[in-house]
Amino acid sequence: MSLRGRKRIGRLARLMLDDRKANFAVMTALSAPVALALAAVAIDEASIYGERREAQAMVDLAAITAASNITKIQTAVVTTLTDNGMPGVVVQNSGQTIAPAVGKTVVSVTPGRYATSTANVSQRFQAGVTPYNAVHVTLKKIPARYFASSLIPSPIIGTEATASMTPEATFSVGSRLASVNGGILNALLNGLLGSNISLSVMDYNSLIAADVSVFSFVDALAIQLSLTGVSYSDVLASKATVGQIATAMANVPGLGNTAKIALQTIATKSTSTVKIPLSHLIGLGSAGSLGLGQRPAGLGVDASAMGMLMAAAGLANGSKQIDLGLSTGIPGVLSTTLAIAVGEPPQSSPWLAVGEVGTIVRTAQTRIKLVVKIGGGNSSIGGGITLVSVSLPLHVEVAYAEAKLTDISCPTGPDSIKVSIATRPGIVEGHLGDSSSAGFADFTNKETFSNTEIAGVKLLLIPLLSVVGSAAFDMANNTPTTLTFNKADIDAKTIRTAYTQNFTQSLTTSLVSDLSLTANLLGLPLNLDSLLGFVKPPVVALLNGVAAPVDALLADLLATLGVRLGEADVRVTGAICGRSVLVQ
Repeated sequence: MSLRGRKRIGRLARLMLDDRKANFAVMTALSAPVALALAAVAIDEASIYGERREAQAMVDLAAITAASNITKIQTAVVTTLTDNGMPGVVVQNSGQTIAPAVGKTVVSVTPGRYATSTANVSQRFQAGVTPYNAVHVTLKKIPARYFASSLIPSPIIGTEATASMTPEATFSVGSRLASVNGGILNALLNGLLGSNISLSVMDYNSLIAADVSVFSFVDALAIQLSLTGVSYSDVLASKATVGQIATAMANVPGLGNTAKIALQTIATKSTSTVKIPLSHLIGLGSAGSLGLGQRPAGLGVDASAMGMLMAAAGLANGSKQIDLGLSTGIPGVLSTTLAIAVGEPPQSSPWLAVGEVGTIVRTAQTRIKLVVKIGGGNSSIGGGITLVSVSLPLHVEVAYAEAKLTDISCPTGPDSIKVSIATRPGIVEGHLGDSSSAGFADFTNKETFSNTEIAGVKLLLIPLLSVVGSAAFDMANNTPTTLTFNKADIDAKTIRTAYTQNFTQSLTTSLVSDLSLTANLLGLPLNLDSLLGFVKPPVVALLNGVAAPVDALLADLLATLGVRLGEADVRVTGAICGRSVLVQ
């Protein structure tokens, strides 16, 4: 090529390089496919991100709804997701593996228990643990793809949520006192507290009728104990004397003047220095974390002033035996001696509690030994035979009664609230006979009983004959009775009672009817059947004559201690269904 040709080619090349419009055209043509692909991916990624956020919101809502309907969790989740436009919802049950597909959303729903006390947040939800108070929901779906489905594989959106709702109720067991015998109440309090209390029937009636706000009571008790800047649980973790407890109750706002003065009198006269663990008296559950002066929203927490006082007095007694002489006023009764021992309730089961499903309250185990000397001695029954004395040595042991919160539901809202309490009256054992007094106050050992002298008999004016005997009786429920409280019952603080199923007759009458008597002459168990047949009818007649009033006396004694023969009284004073919230 000539020099002239080479110059022409060089000039053309320079002209092309200097023409920038041509450069951009070529570059645009080459990069357009890449740009379009990136734009498609970006649009789809933005769409997936938005769909993932929407799915998370739906799962959160489904979990909250399911926690509010803990007995129908799958239905609640499916309905919530479907109603909010989630396509083709399918529930994956335990042990199944279902792959999500376009137009098919796979969810798993797991009930369980959420424990706020667990330090590790990731371990607070415990799948399958009852009673259920939480739900864990997971969701998987294939998101919609608009442009980039052929460039990259479709991802799976996975979201999860845990929601919990903790309904709570306030309830107590064994706090009813239907009738008042001022003498018995004074004697019992004096024996339990080592005091010299003399209150009137009107004073006791005012205490029986009074309810106190438990939170106000603990506020006042904190002042007594010089505790500030603490929670209610901190106060209940300490100890107090019955005098301090009575003073704190007297300082609760709204208490009637008669009840206030009665409590102040008890506080002043009580000489017991025993400090009882307050947690054995009251349990506030999650509400205990509140600071002094705060109140749980919507939950009433009230307690019987008399019930709390007697429960505290029983705890202060510390399973020690108290011996009393009673003036009963029962016709034909010459004297009555009474021994009482009150055991401590099982741990972690106070007399009154605020708690969720599964919470238990119990009464204390109680033993009573009542020896009644009956008049009519030295009365001739013919044939030279004279009754010198007749006695009724009665032993009653009542195991603790138990009430367990089994369900709180609000089918159609707060006004439809229902609280179910599974209640088991304490097992009652009655014995007419003699026992070793050494183990009377030792509740770790079972008492044993033997024949005792029921009547002394003179034969031809010579006291040679004694009539001995014994009897036993027991009653128990093998299965608990469920007591249900609705809103009206809770507002009115209604007491409901579970009865022992096979309690068909009074305790003392049963024992007397089953009394097996034998006769001893000069301390020797000789065959005196004919003589015993002559003596037994008047002895049994005397015993039957006082059986009914002795039954009433026993009922009064036990009711004062918060225990009833063959019965367990339960009262719910507040309940809320709670609010379902996300916890994870």
